[in-house]
Amino acid sequence: MNYELKKVADNIIDAAIKAVLPDKAVIRALENKEFPGRVILVSVGKAAWQMANAASEYLGDRIDKGIVITKYGHVKGEIENVTCFEAGHPVPDTNTFAATQKVIELTEELQADDQVLFLLSGGGSALFEKPLTEELSDITKQLLACGADIVEMNTIRKRLSAVKGGKFAGLCEPAAIFAIVLSDIVGDPLDMIASGPAYADSSTASDAIAIVEKYHLKLSEKARTLLEMKTPKAVTNVETRITGSVRNLCLAAKEACEKLGYESMILTDALQCEAKEAGAFLSAIAKTHQNTDKSLAFIAGGETIVHVNGKGLGGRNQELALAAAEELATCKNTAIFSVGSDGTDGPTDAAGGYCDENTKEKLQQAGLDVYEVLKENDAYHALQKTGGLIITGATGTNVNDVAVVLIRRRFL
Repeated sequence: MNYELKKVADNIIDAAIKAVLPDKAVIRALENKEFPGRVILVSVGKAAWQMANAASEYLGDRIDKGIVITKYGHVKGEIENVTCFEAGHPVPDTNTFAATQKVIELTEELQADDQVLFLLSGGGSALFEKPLTEELSDITKQLLACGADIVEMNTIRKRLSAVKGGKFAGLCEPAAIFAIVLSDIVGDPLDMIASGPAYADSSTASDAIAIVEKYHLKLSEKARTLLEMKTPKAVTNVETRITGSVRNLCLAAKEACEKLGYESMILTDALQCEAKEAGAFLSAIAKTHQNTDKSLAFIAGGETIVHVNGKGLGGRNQELALAAAEELATCKNTAIFSVGSDGTDGPTDAAGGYCDENTKEKLQQAGLDVYEVLKENDAYHALQKTGGLIITGATGTNVNDVAVVLIRRRFL
């Protein structure tokens, strides 16, 4: 491993994630906001605890009561007047359904002068759920395995839910909702972030049926009937503020790179393709710029997808990084890493992966072939052998992923 580049990568990751933590953004959104009646807090998503804790520190006892629903291992302590639940992600489980039912019960007592402070972050599609069909978890697994992107997944899931696609806003009436949203979807489509619980649905039944046909999803007649039902096309009791996005993550990574002496460029903040294709593309960028007299960094933000055909373990960021290893072997002083800002990558404890010019050789010494590992979708165990796993723990934010190409100037 190129330990100097790995240290640079770790520093960039740490600085970029710290820069997009939602605390200050939540407080900014609350400044000058008046709440005439009771404040009822509902915070959902991977960043739910962090966002709720920031709101609690700012509003204090103005919060009458509240509920947090977040991923396992993401609750970092008690919050005054707020009950915290942990539940399943990326597939909802019984704890998801039980916690969501508690939120629904909370809405039943709302009055016209109450205000629901709704803090929403990525992961909410799995974590905030009351299914209208028992097969929702199975359909979610199908969507994850076939490589559907997040918009396609949420187009389906919001129609199988009692709280998605603007339905939660309806449950809160006659109370108003003040929503603070941390975006985890490229382009910040409010009706798709966490499947848009408090936003009018822009997708149609025809869109949903087309996705079913595209991926040959196996659905019951009940599920197909639900997909054809109309979703709310107008929501009038919600005010929304977006507090962060992948663009902020890319800018933070760029600033961190430049502080470390790397001339930097953001290639895109809308990366949406197969993870392996993204890895191959970024390694091609690395090869093109090998003869440089400057240290360079190229940054790409977004969210890739993985078609799961093998039986291995990994995530999209690990797969992206490993897919670059073949071509990086022909480079010098070059590394590529990719990391999920939430600190988790797929069903693993890793946030992402790191590869450099030595990764392929290390894998060969361990009897592994890059192509075969990718075919089996087993990037986690391969990177574990090379020291290439990036492990941050739960970060408290969730604004997509960022991948970085680092090329260190010769004889620096």
